Amino acid sequence: MKKLKLYSIPVLIVVVIVAVLFYNKSKMQAKAAPKVTDVFYVSVQSVTSSALNEDISLIGTVNADKDVNIVSETQGKVVAVNTQVGDYKQAGAVLIQVDDELKRAAFMSAEANFEKSKKDFERYTVLLKQGSATDAQMDNFKLQLANAESQYIVAKKQLSDTKITTPISGYVTARNVDIGTMVNPGMVIANVVDISKIKVKVNVAEQDVFKIKPGNRVKVTTDVFPGTVFEGRIETISSKADDAHTYPIEVAVYNNGAEKLKAGMFAKVNFSTAAKEGSLTIPREALLGSVKEPEVYVIENGIAKLRKLVLGEEAGVRVEVLEGLNSGEQVVVSGQTNLEENAKVKIVN
Repeated sequence: MKKLKLYSIPVLIVVVIVAVLFYNKSKMQAKAAPKVTDVFYVSVQSVTSSALNEDISLIGTVNADKDVNIVSETQGKVVAVNTQVGDYKQAGAVLIQVDDELKRAAFMSAEANFEKSKKDFERYTVLLKQGSATDAQMDNFKLQLANAESQYIVAKKQLSDTKITTPISGYVTARNVDIGTMVNPGMVIANVVDISKIKVKVNVAEQDVFKIKPGNRVKVTTDVFPGTVFEGRIETISSKADDAHTYPIEVAVYNNGAEKLKAGMFAKVNFSTAAKEGSLTIPREALLGSVKEPEVYVIENGIAKLRKLVLGEEAGVRVEVLEGLNSGEQVVVSGQTNLEENAKVKIVN
C-alpha cells in the first residue's frame, strides 16, 4: 500500500503540469483570437478612376544655346582690343585687331593687278573682234586675269582675317590676348556664349524615357531664384543610353531678355509624364503583403476583407490597380497593420 502511494505521487505531478499547460494555452488562444465584438478603428479612401500621370524631378546643368571659341586665322601682333569679359557683342563685331600693315599692302597690290588684268582682257577682247589680236593672245590674257583674281581673293581674305570678329551675338566669357600679344592661326583668343536661349541637360532613367517625348512642356527651377518657375520644352532625347543606362535629353528655356539663367548653373527639371486615362488607382500606403503578392483590406458592410491585387504603373503616391478592385470600393489606408480578416471596423476619417 505504501509502495502504491509512492508511485502515485509522480503520476499526480505529471497530471497537474499537463493540466496547467493546457489551461495556459487555452487562455492564450482565447486572448489572441479576435472577439466578435472587437472593433478596429481605420481610415479609408475610395478606389478612384482617373488619369494616371507621374511627376519626375531631375537635376541638370544649364548650358548656353551657342558656345563659340573665337579662333585666330592669321599671324601677327595684337594692336587693338575692343572687348572685356562680360561685354555683350552683336554678331560681326570686331573683338581684336591684328597688325595689318603688310597684309593691307599686299591687298592693294593684288587689287591693282586685278584691275589692270581686267582692263587688258577687255581691250584684247575688242581687238580680237577687230581681227587685231590672236586667239593665243586672248588665252594668255584670260589666264592672267584668272591668276590676278585668285591673288586678289586671297589677299582680301588675309586682310579681313586681321579683324577678329564674333560670328554670334552674345556675352564674352573669356579673352586670352592683350595688346602686344603675338597670335597664330588656330589660337583661341576669346569665348562668346548666347544665352537668350539656354539648354538644361539631364539624364532620364530607361524606365522613364518612353514616358516623355520631344515638345513636352516642363517646368525648370533653380536654387538661385527660389519661387521662380521657368517654362521649358523638351528639345532632344538621345536614342542611345550612356554607361549608366540613362538617356541624355536637352530642355530648351528662353530667357526672354532677362537672361537670369546662366551657363553652368544647376537647375531642376520637373516632368509630368503622359497621362493614362481611366486608370483605377489607390494610395501606396494602403498596400500590404509583398511586392510580388500585394494585398489590401477592403471594407464590405463594416467588415474587413483581405483582397489580392494585380498592380500596374506607379505615379507618385498612387498605384494603378489592374485586377482585384472596383471603382468606388473603400480600401484601408491607416490602421490596417493589426487588422485581421473578417474583423469589424469603424471608419474614423
